[in-house]
Amino acid sequence: MSTQNANESLRDSQSPLFQLSDYLARRVAIRAIGLGLVMALIPPLSHGSQPGRGITAGFEVRLIQLIIDHHYSALRMTELAAGTDPQRTGNLTPDEGTSPTPGYPVTRPKSSLDEVKSMARMENRSQREEIAHLRVLLRQWYGIDYEPRVRQEQQQMLAFLDNAQPGRQFDHVFLEVFSRHHYTLLQPLNACITGADRRHDELIRLCTQMWHVQTAAVDEMRQLLERHFHIADYQPFSVDRPLHGQAGSPRGQHSGGD
Repeated sequence: MSTQNANESLRDSQSPLFQLSDYLARRVAIRAIGLGLVMALIPPLSHGSQPGRGITAGFEVRLIQLIIDHHYSALRMTELAAGTDPQRTGNLTPDEGTSPTPGYPVTRPKSSLDEVKSMARMENRSQREEIAHLRVLLRQWYGIDYEPRVRQEQQQMLAFLDNAQPGRQFDHVFLEVFSRHHYTLLQPLNACITGADRRHDELIRLCTQMWHVQTAAVDEMRQLLERHFHIADYQPFSVDRPLHGQAGSPRGQHSGGD
């Protein structure tokens, strides 16, 4: 490639249009994974797949309830980013909001970045579907009707987002808190993959696919932190917590940036 062509390619890669195309391509890839997840959320109860028995039965119930609550708190987090539309229209715009969660007021978007608002809308829609399907599976597999709730650790994350000023400050806090939120589900998913009843193939496959969706979303938010806030080393955990169990702040850590 000539020097002129190389310079033109570099300029193209730095253009807003190229960055938008690259962002959309990554979103399509992540949503493709998500589509596989949604399909896995409606498994047949045949071909030898059986809900857990013995000590695994209680574990599987608590796991699914935890995932439902985890996703339920994400609905409010994404509402704060993208805003809510109490009355939906057919208009497709960067300012479109999400469906409101019962019990919360109508919310104006606090994010100023179209990329963040787009991600928030897609996360909101996919997690609403996952909550609905997981509740069905909980009923089919274990005969349990479950109402989602926001757990204490997730209330702390929501407080961070509620208190952040709209605009740039919110976007920074949201990308750190929401990636941390995704990260906290990885350990329970690892436990599912390694500790669910071996005969419950459908649940193990579901947890495996969900693990990939969560890690892809964390990677996307870390990229946005680098692009907009020049933070390339954000970790969605504190100090060496991955080596010593889960705990700590609603945010992770990094060495600097905007």
